[in-house]
Order: sequence, then C-alpha cells, then structure tokens
Amino acid sequence: MEILLFYAIPRKNTNPIAHDLLNAFGSLDGVFSASKEKLLEVNGIGEATATYITAISSLMERLKTPPEKLPKIYNVHSFTEYLDKSLKTDAEEVLHIYCLDANHTVKFVKKFTSCLPDKVEVPPDEIGHVIATQHPHSVIIAHNHPNHLATPSPADDRFTKQIQMLCMIHGSTVDDHVVVGIGEPFSYFLTGRLQKIKEECRRNLTEGPYLN
Repeated sequence: MEILLFYAIPRKNTNPIAHDLLNAFGSLDGVFSASKEKLLEVNGIGEATATYITAISSLMERLKTPPEKLPKIYNVHSFTEYLDKSLKTDAEEVLHIYCLDANHTVKFVKKFTSCLPDKVEVPPDEIGHVIATQHPHSVIIAHNHPNHLATPSPADDRFTKQIQMLCMIHGSTVDDHVVVGIGEPFSYFLTGRLQKIKEECRRNLTEGPYLN
C-alpha cells in the first residue's frame, strides 16, 4: 500500500497514510472496496489519490472477470450473443468489422471509435481499405448504442448499404449487422432487413449509380 501511494503522493512519506487506510478499512480488500467519498475521509487522502485508488480497484475488478471469447467459427446466434456481452459495457459508441474467410472463420478484426457516447464516425474509404486489403469472403458489422435501445437508425441503414456496396465491388458480402444496446440486440440478418438492403444494392448496381 505504501509503494502504491508513493506514485500518487511523490516526495512524501506515505507509510503513515498507508497505515491509516488499512486501519480505517481493515484490510487491502477493504481499502480497494471503499468508495471515493469514504477514502477522502482518511487523513492525507486528497481528490487525486482517491481517484487513483478507485481506478486501481476498477482495474482489479476487470482482471477478475475473464473477457468474452470471440467464437472461432461464425454462427449468427453465438456471434450475436458474444457481441451483446462484449459491446454492452462500452461507454462510447464503437464499430467493429469482422472479416471472415470461406469457412466462416474470423481472420481479421478492425475496431473504430470516435470516443463519443452517441456516435462513431468512420470514413467509408477506411472500411474500403480493410475490405480491399483483407479480401474477406464476407464481413460482420457490429456497433453499439450506449444507454439506448438497439433499434437501428436510418443512418445505420445507410451505413449498412454503403458497406454492402463496398463488399459487392470487391467480391464480398455482408453476413450481418448487429446493433447492441439496452434490451435484446438487433440483427439485420435475423430480422430480414439485410436481405432487403442486398436486393436494393443489386438493383442499384444493375440499374444505375448508388445513391445514399
């Protein structure tokens, strides 16, 4: 405890503060389980040090919980379940692109984020670069709606169309777009929405230029 405190309170003898913390909360577990408000009640613990201790506590909790394992072979139900668990805890909106080979094995994953809670901005040419360089047989799109329902927006529909068009140009296709949010995740494939988008994209390729 004394060594940890030294990095939060440099150039000061942290031994007395470490003892005060242990006496106040009974053990190391008690210290790292204490709230920030309770930590601030201990003599020598300021705002920065309390934040430091609670950050270590959060890290320890993360380490106790094993991360969700990415399914080796794509299956719509197991993959949707994996995405629901792995994306639901993100505080900011993120976008994942999973590239699959002909055996539906995940061979490459690209993650994007704008570090914002309500949107993630990804230029289509960046995703086009991934598809052009990875040459996937198919791709899975996944993104989250932090603090909102998983219901896709019109912007999500347009984005799905853009990616499907990019995939078709490169001889690939979109297998699914999964949206994770409050409640059950939304699968474009399972709801039939993806099939309608693919039909529209095929018409655009054969009848005229693609329009957003």
